[in-house]
Amino acid sequence: MRRQPGATAPSSAVTGTPRTRREACRLAFAAVTSIVVAACGSGKSNSASPAAPSGSTGAGSAATGSTAAGAAAKAADADGSGGTLIVGMTATNFPGLDTVRGSSEGGEGTRFVTFQLYDGLTKWDLTHEDIAPKIIPGLAESWEVSADQLVWTFHLRSGVTFHDGTPWNADAAIYNFDRLINKASPLYNAELAGLAAFSTSGLKSAEKVDDMTITVHTNGPWGFLDEDLVGVPMGSPTAIAAAGGDMSDHPIGTGPFKFESVTRGQQLVFVKNENYFLGPPKLDKLILRPLPEVTSRMAALRAGEVNWIEVPSPDEAPALKSEGFQVKTNSYPHNWPWQLNMKKAPFDKLEVRQAVNYAINRDALAADLLQGTAEPAYAYLGPGDPAWTPDLSYYTYDPDKAKQLLTEAGFPDGFTATVSISTSGSGQMLPVPMNELLQRDLAKVGIKIELQPIEWASMLTDFFATKFPGDANAMNVSLGMSQAAVWGLTFSTKGSFNVSGLSDPQVDALVEDIQKTFTVEGRNDIYRKLNARLLEVAPWMVIVHDLNPRSMAANVHGIVMARSWSVDLTQVWVGK
Repeated sequence: MRRQPGATAPSSAVTGTPRTRREACRLAFAAVTSIVVAACGSGKSNSASPAAPSGSTGAGSAATGSTAAGAAAKAADADGSGGTLIVGMTATNFPGLDTVRGSSEGGEGTRFVTFQLYDGLTKWDLTHEDIAPKIIPGLAESWEVSADQLVWTFHLRSGVTFHDGTPWNADAAIYNFDRLINKASPLYNAELAGLAAFSTSGLKSAEKVDDMTITVHTNGPWGFLDEDLVGVPMGSPTAIAAAGGDMSDHPIGTGPFKFESVTRGQQLVFVKNENYFLGPPKLDKLILRPLPEVTSRMAALRAGEVNWIEVPSPDEAPALKSEGFQVKTNSYPHNWPWQLNMKKAPFDKLEVRQAVNYAINRDALAADLLQGTAEPAYAYLGPGDPAWTPDLSYYTYDPDKAKQLLTEAGFPDGFTATVSISTSGSGQMLPVPMNELLQRDLAKVGIKIELQPIEWASMLTDFFATKFPGDANAMNVSLGMSQAAVWGLTFSTKGSFNVSGLSDPQVDALVEDIQKTFTVEGRNDIYRKLNARLLEVAPWMVIVHDLNPRSMAANVHGIVMARSWSVDLTQVWVGK
């Protein structure tokens, strides 16, 4: 099966048993939580998906005055290129800068750091707003899969160099794979292997065929390897060796932007790569600033200190538009749930898990509190997912049904339960007020919820270890659901991040079918069956699907809100 640049072909990948490498995968899941790796482009279809709510763009000009963003804007060329983009991130700090370390701050770190400095063998096409992103060639021009589906041959892109001038070739590719999967190599780095395991756990070995060809051997059929390899960024062997194995202080990749400087906790500066193999980005410079508090992001945007922010305050979106700012959203595969602790009472009982799903008013949460920046989640799949169909909806707001189920479960007067929540975090939106609203809904059916806020990184540490913080009855961790691997990791009996403790033979069989299916259409059919079964066994309380809101100054152009957690910044520019 030969893959040519720009062509669509069945995803073909191979797997072993990633579920058995819990400790390695634990670190890798930072990419998933955002999504998964992280990240979070849509990995389940190369075909059009249902229309999504379109974000609106404010008219007029944002008043920037003599501020940093305003001054940067004046440097933009009049021909539709140039300028400096200054992004206010939700992160408290920057992620690690050496290749896969970007996922240490979740999907936001991967989106704004990893994918700007580095490339993988494959890429997501993030140039469309109305269809799910497709896999396209990256540092590999084409690839084919052997008849037994166990060997992938990648034909590498010629004429590419790293930012330091090191040539991209098969030796560079194998050098990077050795760091992540070859335990016999002196280059092997266990920490990096852990961070990469989400994308590499199906790989057995990688070998050089000739200067521009490599083969990747796998442990068994894995129908979405081309998706996974987006999350394996390639770094310069020269720079890695010169840095003693960790180039975090001066990262060197092949990506559209080059590292210039970093001041931890303050700003990270990239400049355009004039020699980028897909053409130089339109921006002259990209500056990232960590602004975890929404009020700080809003103030910085209005003051002109930044010209792009992630997750603006939902109730201020109309005001932002009236002031001339752009506010954009789009559907994509993402869940903001409660993971229910099925290992102990009361959520060990199916009726109780179903009851809480009927007891919450998702419509009010999405419309009133979040002001349309999220969609109510009636199922695990949402409208932003290419496998979604309207008939998949299951749970509605029905307090009487919830009370009936509680009575059947032996809790006619309700019960008290603890829920671990974060105060912020990548993909968490507004976790405190959202959870307080859910707390009030559940109180109406007799369930008293005690919210236990903890720091986001601490919560993720426990989540990765499949532990509930403080032995809570539930926890609230948002997840990107784009890549096929996420479903097995979180729901199969052996899943490394199956924190709820679900063990269901039907779910396990469907997850295995997904792994062995090499066409996106075939996998979408299985996702629908898996979604239906998950709704029946209810390991989560499904709540809302995030719409990835962000706001920009009026002079920021070229933005495409792909149906993905990630974004293509190469076509963005800042006008005068």
